[in-house]
Amino acid sequence: MPPKDYYALLGVERGASHADIKRAYRKLARKYHPDVSREPDAEARFKDVAEAYATLKDEQKRAAYDAPPEESVSERGFRPPPGWDSGFDFAEQWSAQGHDQHARIRIELGDCYRGARRTLTLSIPTLSANGTVNWQPRELDVNIPKGIRDGQHLRLAGQGSAAPGGGRAGDLYLEVAIAPHPRFRVEGLDVYTDLPVSPWEAALGTRVTIPLPDGSVDLTVPPGSSSGRRLRLRGKGIPGKPAGDLYALIGIAIPPADAEPVQAAYRALAAACTDFNPRP
Repeated sequence: MPPKDYYALLGVERGASHADIKRAYRKLARKYHPDVSREPDAEARFKDVAEAYATLKDEQKRAAYDAPPEESVSERGFRPPPGWDSGFDFAEQWSAQGHDQHARIRIELGDCYRGARRTLTLSIPTLSANGTVNWQPRELDVNIPKGIRDGQHLRLAGQGSAAPGGGRAGDLYLEVAIAPHPRFRVEGLDVYTDLPVSPWEAALGTRVTIPLPDGSVDLTVPPGSSSGRRLRLRGKGIPGKPAGDLYALIGIAIPPADAEPVQAAYRALAAACTDFNPRP
């Protein structure tokens, strides 16, 4: 079987820097992680990417991989010079750092306002004694900080893959996704909600109580408000420094003219507003 092209697997040039290799690995690991990807060959691709990164991130392994076949140690043999091992303690075992892992967590909008604690069940790759990768379920308690934003990543140090040889475990990166809400829409740190008002409330002005993702607030609707007008509540969006804003979008709800008193009121209004042209 021909050797795998680790550079091609990661999509980088052979002269790529360590930072470029790490960046490419993280992107592909997120793309093909079995907990996230829907592609049929995601698990196999994820294993190939992890194998490529494990070799290319280590300077000695990469140098050995890059060596031409005719210059490889296995073919030419290795004859160390006298005294080459002086000053080294070979009782100390070599260890590598474990791989970083990537997953996605979905939270509610209220979690952004109050913070939360969630228990996740993740599939974690483990390396068996014969070198094969096995997937095992793992539960993990995660603290969701107040003010978290959609698309933000949480880094859990040491919660990634275990390292061979007892080295430092990798990190776990959680991409946060805010679940859709029936009343609110999120854009960055700002939150939007629809505010239905009656024609007389829009014309004369009023004061209403509107719900928030965390509590409620009194809001003044100015006289002469038209449909589509945005009322801004500074600092009532996603918490932070600075916090986002909350926008109430006015929509005028028209009472149905399905009874004679309502029809009479509409006719009286029309008679009183003969100079009003809704389509100037």
